Amino acid sequence: MKQLLRFLLLTLVFTTSAAVVSNADTGSENRVDLIGKVVDKYYLDFKPLTTIELPRLIYDQGEFHFYRSTTSLLTSRSDLFTDAAYVDAYPVTVDGRIKPATYQIVRLDGTSTQFDFSITNHLVFFWFAALLTFLIFIPLSKKYRKGIGRNTEPQGPFQNIFETLVIFIRDEIALQNIGSQKYQMFTPYLLTVFFFILFMNFFGLMPWGVSSTADITVTAALALVTFAATQIFASKDHWKHVFWFPGVPVPIKFILLPVELIGLFTKPFALCIRLFANMASGKILILSILGTIFIFADLFGSGVAYGTSWFWVFLTLFIYLIKALVSFIQAYVFTILSALFIGMATADHSDEHGH
Repeated sequence: MKQLLRFLLLTLVFTTSAAVVSNADTGSENRVDLIGKVVDKYYLDFKPLTTIELPRLIYDQGEFHFYRSTTSLLTSRSDLFTDAAYVDAYPVTVDGRIKPATYQIVRLDGTSTQFDFSITNHLVFFWFAALLTFLIFIPLSKKYRKGIGRNTEPQGPFQNIFETLVIFIRDEIALQNIGSQKYQMFTPYLLTVFFFILFMNFFGLMPWGVSSTADITVTAALALVTFAATQIFASKDHWKHVFWFPGVPVPIKFILLPVELIGLFTKPFALCIRLFANMASGKILILSILGTIFIFADLFGSGVAYGTSWFWVFLTLFIYLIKALVSFIQAYVFTILSALFIGMATADHSDEHGH
C-alpha cells in the first residue's frame, strides 16, 4: 500500500510538471508555476488580497542604491536600472508608475548588477522566526531567574510545554551525543537551532506563510554554524584522526587523509541538503496536488474538475498533516545530527581502540 501511494504521488508530480511545461509553451494564461511558489521573492505575497513589495538594496559600480520597493526603483531611477522583462520591451505602467514584471533588476543594457542585497520574503520570515524565539524564551528565562521552574515546578501550560522540550533536547540530544563533560556548553546552541528551525518550518504551514528552510541559502547558513562550532571546539584527537590517523600503517594514512578532509565538509553539506530538500519538496507536492484540479479542468472540462476536487482536497489535507509532522522531525534531525557531529569532534579518543 505504501509503495502504491508513493507511485501515485510521484506520477501526480510528473504529470503536473508536464502540464506546466506544456502550458508555458503554448502561452496559456492559466499556467501553474510550481517552482515560482517556493523560490525567493522580493515581495510578500498575500494574493488575492494584496502584495507588499520589500526594499531593494543594490551595489553596482562602486555605489549602494537603496529603494523602498521595486516599483520605486523602476519609477524613480529608471535611468540606471530596469526590470529584466523591459530590456527589449516597453514598460507596463499603472497610475504612472512602472509595474514590476520579473522583479529581476538589471542595468538598462540588460547586464547583471554587481550585488543585490535586497530583502526577500524568505529573509523576512527568517526574522519572524528569530523574533518569535526571542518573544518566547526571554520571558521564560526571566521566570527561571526568579526560580519558577528551577526551585519550584513550572507554572502554566505554556511553561510546561517548553520545559518538556527543553529537557528533552538537553538530556536526550545534548547529553547523550556530546557527553557529560561538555554538553552544557553546546545545549544553548542546540536549543536555539531546534526552535529556530521548528518555527520556520511551521511558518510555511500558515496561510500566505513562507518556509525559510525551503531556501538552500538559509539551510546552508545553519549548517555552516554547526560546521564552525564543530571545528572551533574540536579536540586534538579529532585533528589527529583527520591528518594522521593513529593505529594504521603509514601508506594507509595518506589514503585516509583526503577521505577524512572530504568528510569534514560532507557532514554540513548533508545537513544543508536534507533540511532544504524535505521542506521544499513538501511545498511543491501540496501545490502539485491542488494544481491537478486546474489541470483536469483544462484537459477534461470543469465538470470532471469539480467532481474530483474533493479527492484532491482530501489528499492535500492528508499531505499537509504529514508535512506538519515532518516539520517537527526535520528540526529534530538537524539538531541531533549537529549534536552528533559536535560530540564526535570534541570527544577525546583513545589511540588503542579498533579502527
